[in-house]
Amino acid sequence: MCTLRVLRSPIAPVDCGTVSKWIMKNSAEILANSKPCPKCKRPIEKNQGCMHITCTPPCKFEFCWLCLGAWSEHGERTGGFYACNRYEVAKQGGVSRQRAIENLHQMQTVHLEKLSDKQRQPESQLKFIIEAWQQIVECRRVLKWTYAYGFYLNEQELARKQFFEYLQGEAESGLERLHQCAEKEFQVYLNSEGPSQEFNEFKTKLAGLTSVTKNYFENLVRALENGLSDVDSHTVSSRAGSSQAAGGGSGKGRSSKGKGVYHLDQAVLET
Repeated sequence: MCTLRVLRSPIAPVDCGTVSKWIMKNSAEILANSKPCPKCKRPIEKNQGCMHITCTPPCKFEFCWLCLGAWSEHGERTGGFYACNRYEVAKQGGVSRQRAIENLHQMQTVHLEKLSDKQRQPESQLKFIIEAWQQIVECRRVLKWTYAYGFYLNEQELARKQFFEYLQGEAESGLERLHQCAEKEFQVYLNSEGPSQEFNEFKTKLAGLTSVTKNYFENLVRALENGLSDVDSHTVSSRAGSSQAAGGGSGKGRSSKGKGVYHLDQAVLET
């Protein structure tokens, strides 16, 4: 059983091999002047210039100095010659989680008592806010490692890649809505002059977003731990639905959701 931990955090849903490679790519070595070629492993020194590196002959492998990915996968959409969005986005994931941990601590030690006074409710009835922040911290952890998973996903497996991006996108969008509510909308009630009539609506909304976001990430983790195997059944179901629609048949066949876990739009998996 794998026991690898990164900063004492579980690494699910990715495996140890992926994590090891990802750490090598994104460690402090990124700031060093020398690192091994991703293909032939010979050391390469970089003193200046852009992030487009070409290994010496006979290897001649072209790669990005920051993320060590093949240069063929880079371009304007990833930041051009002097930046790498793929590296920056993954790095930001760790920063966002650390900030969420700090916010959770502040909520537990300072804000909860203040909110209790402002809204005149016992702290025992405000635990939904702590639960929301605990969910945010956990989701930030998972999201961070999904970037590593996606980085090593085979570009040739288009259906799996689209399935992964759909699940990751749904989870990330849900997380951002939850984070926005827990951080920005919460401030209205924390800084109010007295009890607000809308506070119960806020409580219902935040609790609901917490539950929905948890479901999104459970689906994402389950899919990655299963190797995105459900994509095959969904591809078949989507195409079967398309055939029935084209033939004028009933739409009943299009309601198939495999195991009932993922709810995919037909267009997502069209290839």
